[in-house]
Amino acid sequence: MNLNHRRALVLFSGGQDSTACLAWALDRYAHVETVGFDYGQRHRIELDCRTHVRDRIAAAFPAWAPRLGDDHLLRVDVLGEISDTALTRDAEVQMQANGLPNTFVPGRNLLFLTLAGALAYRRNLDVIVGGMCETDYSGYPDCRDVTIKAMQVALNLGTDRAFVFETPLMWLDKAETWQLTQDLGGDALVEIVRADTHTCYLGERGELHDWGHGCGTCPACALRARGYAQWRGALSGEMAAQRPEGRPHSTTARPPEGGAASLGEVAAQRPEGRPHSAAARPPEGGAASLGEVAAQRPEGRP
Repeated sequence: MNLNHRRALVLFSGGQDSTACLAWALDRYAHVETVGFDYGQRHRIELDCRTHVRDRIAAAFPAWAPRLGDDHLLRVDVLGEISDTALTRDAEVQMQANGLPNTFVPGRNLLFLTLAGALAYRRNLDVIVGGMCETDYSGYPDCRDVTIKAMQVALNLGTDRAFVFETPLMWLDKAETWQLTQDLGGDALVEIVRADTHTCYLGERGELHDWGHGCGTCPACALRARGYAQWRGALSGEMAAQRPEGRPHSTTARPPEGGAASLGEVAAQRPEGRPHSAAARPPEGGAASLGEVAAQRPEGRP
């Protein structure tokens, strides 16, 4: 695919989703930087994985290495100070009366995107990539497509810039996220995600399962494990259906010949009716200008 010469900033926690987003960005943009946030999270071990994952990707994918720019780690302790959640306190993970798990940290993604925008402004980066998803998730309202679009508009108005927010996982379930990882980097990237990233809310590193490290019971582990099982099951079924009679079953899934699949190719495989665009895309032709945003206001509004 043709390389986009825009400069991107990826919200990179060291987890499965943000690693898939980092690979997605490196496959597209000429320059990619990463930013992580230390907010006193209980699973702070994910921050310890970030540098190692970046190093592993650079070593495994020489074509991506020159595109991988600086990493930034920002301290936002205030989230831990004002939050009473299972991610910022030593509390049992459980559902709340409002239907959300108590791992929801109110305002977390809103603050992350605002800080990412401020950093992108200073670093002259114009694309902000995040792993938010409302297809196979825990119900967090700050992961929804409409939230990300609203944040893009607010940030562009507040900075007089034309940032583009990309959320390549917004309409993918976890099985499809594993498939996107395979399409982008083959078995090598899948293994980096499986063995080196961290998702578990309880910070459990311990045993390496088929799907990666983790307790196996918290919501994050459950989503990751179920997605991996569904992906492997679907992959096995497809390979069996395509296998000529008498041919043994292959133990590996190779990326398409010629390189990693584009997001468009992945999107084309989604079930009919599923949206295929990344969230928060500007109007066709580029990022929305202040005039375009203003023109969309209801008649009579200042």
